[in-house]
Amino acid sequence: MLDSDLKNQLQEVFQKLDDNIQLVLKKSQHADQTELQKLLTDVCETNPHLNLQELADPSPHGDLCPYFEIHNKNGFTGISFAGIPTGHEFTSLILAILNSNHKGKWPDAKTAERIKNLKGPIELRTYISLTCENCPEVVQALNLMSLINSDIKHEMADGQYFQKEIDTLGIMGVPTLVGNNQILHSGRSQLLNLIEKLEVTYGTKDSNLTPLEPQDLGRFDVLVIGGGPAGASSAIYTVRKGLKTALIAEKLGGQVSETRGIENLISVPYTEGPALSQALLQHMNHYPIQIIEQQRVKAVSELSEKKFDYKKVELESGDYLSAKAIIIATGAKWRELGVPGEKEYMGRGVAYCPHCDGPFYKGKTVAVVGGGNSGVEAAIDLAGIVEKVILLEYNDQLKADQILVDKLKSLSNVEIKTSIQSKAIRGDDKKISSLVYLDRKTQEEKQLPLDGIFIQIGLIPNSQFIKNKVETNQYGEIIIDNKCRTQTPGIYGAGDVTTVPYKQIIISMGEGAKAGLSAFEDLTMGRHD
Repeated sequence: MLDSDLKNQLQEVFQKLDDNIQLVLKKSQHADQTELQKLLTDVCETNPHLNLQELADPSPHGDLCPYFEIHNKNGFTGISFAGIPTGHEFTSLILAILNSNHKGKWPDAKTAERIKNLKGPIELRTYISLTCENCPEVVQALNLMSLINSDIKHEMADGQYFQKEIDTLGIMGVPTLVGNNQILHSGRSQLLNLIEKLEVTYGTKDSNLTPLEPQDLGRFDVLVIGGGPAGASSAIYTVRKGLKTALIAEKLGGQVSETRGIENLISVPYTEGPALSQALLQHMNHYPIQIIEQQRVKAVSELSEKKFDYKKVELESGDYLSAKAIIIATGAKWRELGVPGEKEYMGRGVAYCPHCDGPFYKGKTVAVVGGGNSGVEAAIDLAGIVEKVILLEYNDQLKADQILVDKLKSLSNVEIKTSIQSKAIRGDDKKISSLVYLDRKTQEEKQLPLDGIFIQIGLIPNSQFIKNKVETNQYGEIIIDNKCRTQTPGIYGAGDVTTVPYKQIIISMGEGAKAGLSAFEDLTMGRHD
């Protein structure tokens, strides 16, 4: 099942293993059981520490689907897979094996302490699609929690085997996290967000553990906040100039990691977000950049009157570090409609990722809200899956590139409506049924029957944590000059979080380089004018 090249790659990856890991296959008469057996056999052949155990014990799902668990020297790790983790979930399997041997990336001590303090027992299942690019991050985060807290059990469940449960729960998007037969979360998410969700849902233990003392993570010439194209570019440029550089990111790759097809990165005819994110990390790993992942900045200390005194940067974990110059490259997040019903029906008719959730709407009628490049591309993709797509745009014409608009108009199952203001999303408490909108030309309020709504209306800059230190415009974008300087000496901005026009990957990379060079110029020559 695995070709020789992939097996060779796995042999290299699994060289880190120093203890036995068992992939425990439970008995099932499902037709795909043999395929799963072959996959696990091929994986185990890549390292002597990996063993496949086939038990006569029936799968907890009977013959509904193939199923296996991961065990280490302590027994069952709490990680299981209901389905065959190929596609995007193959990485989840590999990381689960490494993490079960305490290899690979691991949360910092304070984040791990929060996970240990979650009150159990907690049994979770994440419904996924093997084509979903957002699903692995959720699966991998919850698998990691299972290893850190023995009261947590997590199962990846391939939705194609669980249609009855999906219908009962009203799931219309992936990833969807379920606990106690209730939907806890739907859509992309990261480790810190998931911890917060579980703390609210299940509570925390009455722990007598002494809180860990805040740690000083060091002093640097430059601190880059943000791990997308702008942040990576800034860090590479400053470290190449001989500046001691650190980079903090909640998620390396940023918004780019959630982008599917990228066709306008000059010299690269086509790539995808996850691949580009990995390439950014590999490039940064060529240099002595201290990369701090899965952390958020809480505050930047008050600045002194001197231009380049060290500035204290406090993280939400309580740890801190200091830097002479700070480059803000935190990008932006998807904008929500902000109308009644949007949050209530998220994952039950309201979606943001056409690639992940489009298959749930096969043969149905959906709307795409947003006439920019993202919205038009989403409508084009969905037109190949659903019965009908209705594109809704607030302005009187679409804002997307003409080549995309021409392609959209050539499709027979697409309808375009302009001058539309969304007012509310309605449903029957299980799934959506319609969108209430205002026709801005006639001022009539109308109702559009729908099975799903995909929201693609742009981005909101991630600048909230620094707004009290730098000037922002009405949209929350950090105001910068032509050298990426803010009005605050020693703080720079780069990429989508700033006022720079045209939010494009290639522009963010250039702006990151410019911010890094400006920081170098100011630090070495004392300039800030």
